Amino acid sequence: MPRILGVDIPANKKLEYSLRYIYGIGPTRSKRILAETGIDPDMRAKELNEEQINAIMSKIQELQFIVEGDLRRELTANMKRLQAINCYRGLRHRRGLPVRGQRTKTNARTRKGKLKTVGALRK
Repeated sequence: MPRILGVDIPANKKLEYSLRYIYGIGPTRSKRILAETGIDPDMRAKELNEEQINAIMSKIQELQFIVEGDLRRELTANMKRLQAINCYRGLRHRRGLPVRGQRTKTNARTRKGKLKTVGALRK
């Protein structure tokens, strides 16, 4: 398994897809990195040599992509800032409800959690 920026990328997948295992690199960035380094996107990750791995890592740093730990820290800092200033989005994050205007009367189970049925009490 090749290791790029502290992440083990899958060896048997095509390089275009295995680069996506790095947090912050999606389909478009993956294609751009491979195009600018001149590496074949259909090549398997296990076929990479040390020189090509270094070329990929240097291209990510050259294009100033924020990836992995730095990106995670930035996102959590943004959420903490929103919560600290008590804005609407911050309150939604704090309560664990959908943030971007989705309905909550039905659906929203992923964000709200398992359904808690409230019924009438009997004696």
